[in-house]
Amino acid sequence: MDRELSNQTLRQRKIRTYLSGLVGVAIITSGFLFFRSSLKTSISVNKIRTATAELGPIENTLTASGVLIPEFEQVISSPIKAEIKRVIVTPGTTVKIDQPILELDKSQTINDYEKQKDQLDLKRNAITQLRIKLQKSLYELEVDNAIKDLNIGSLQAKLNNTQHLKTVGGATQEEVNEADFNLKTAELEKKKLANELKTMKQSVTTDLREMELQASIQEKDLRELETKLKQAEITAKRNGVVTWVNENIGSSVSEGEQLAKIADLNGYSIEGSCSDTYSEMLRTGMSVIVKINEIILRGSITNIRPTIKNNILTFIVALEKNNHPALRPNMKVEVFIVTNASSRVVRVANGPAFSGKAEQSVFVLENGVAHRRQVQIGASNFDFVELKNNIKPGETIIISDMSEYEHLNDISITK
Repeated sequence: MDRELSNQTLRQRKIRTYLSGLVGVAIITSGFLFFRSSLKTSISVNKIRTATAELGPIENTLTASGVLIPEFEQVISSPIKAEIKRVIVTPGTTVKIDQPILELDKSQTINDYEKQKDQLDLKRNAITQLRIKLQKSLYELEVDNAIKDLNIGSLQAKLNNTQHLKTVGGATQEEVNEADFNLKTAELEKKKLANELKTMKQSVTTDLREMELQASIQEKDLRELETKLKQAEITAKRNGVVTWVNENIGSSVSEGEQLAKIADLNGYSIEGSCSDTYSEMLRTGMSVIVKINEIILRGSITNIRPTIKNNILTFIVALEKNNHPALRPNMKVEVFIVTNASSRVVRVANGPAFSGKAEQSVFVLENGVAHRRQVQIGASNFDFVELKNNIKPGETIIISDMSEYEHLNDISITK
């Protein structure tokens, strides 16, 4: 007959089962790690890149991008509203001063010019007619004024004569009063006429001045339109190369709209751009390294744009060799902004092994074995990386990507 097992016995069996499972897992894991390690403890020397640590200068750089732009580029805009009638040259054409670029249909502007010219002639004719009319009115007032003077003189003489006759009994007081009244009336009419004459002269001056100002404004507008018509002959203003031209024949262009661009390709600068996180670090005068394929050029930041757009900061770089034969308009280039420089540090050629972290592990090759070491990274650029500790000049560093071997301390390097 079976007996029921005690609790202690059951517990011991469970513990043995659990320990057996752990031992099994440990054996399998160890075997896997051993197997993995056995597969990755050796690498062919042909599959890695190495570089020798050395003492030398290094420049710390920030990575940016840039586009080559001509140092001088003339933008030709339409001086009038018109239609593109004919395109004479195409982009890439070398042009000389006064060489035609394209032809605009100026008929509408010419009609406007002729209309304004006729309006100005009418205004000038109106001024002449007004001057004649006003001169006639002034003359008539002046004649009336002279007649009044004569009339006053006659009335004054009559008053004097009447007063004399009264003293000898030849006239009455009523006749004297009447003569005095007529004289005073004539004098008041004289004052009224004199005021009208003065007002007329002021009015003549004001009216003429207003019309002359209107004519002067119309004349200035006409001269401006005449100048625009001359400018509508779209020609090159200097020697250069046409980099862009509006080739949409028959399309309408507004006044001020761009028609063409002419660049002087004898010199270039760079419009650079970088993240606005570097905005506090950038300043004018900073040295810049420009990489065009395998060509390295030097320059400096001359201008930093004050506005930031889409988290991008833009700046202008002046090149020391701005006429290098490899330079082409709108070519994209790599730009490295030098933030600081050291003259004597332990450095090694840059490569995929360096992740950009301040501290990381690298493999040092010695007697056919690569040993992992923890190092601190200093300044870096596209050529070199500064190694601050644990590396001596003359040691060989693996600069290939070794991330898949980061669990290993030593790797055999085979031929």
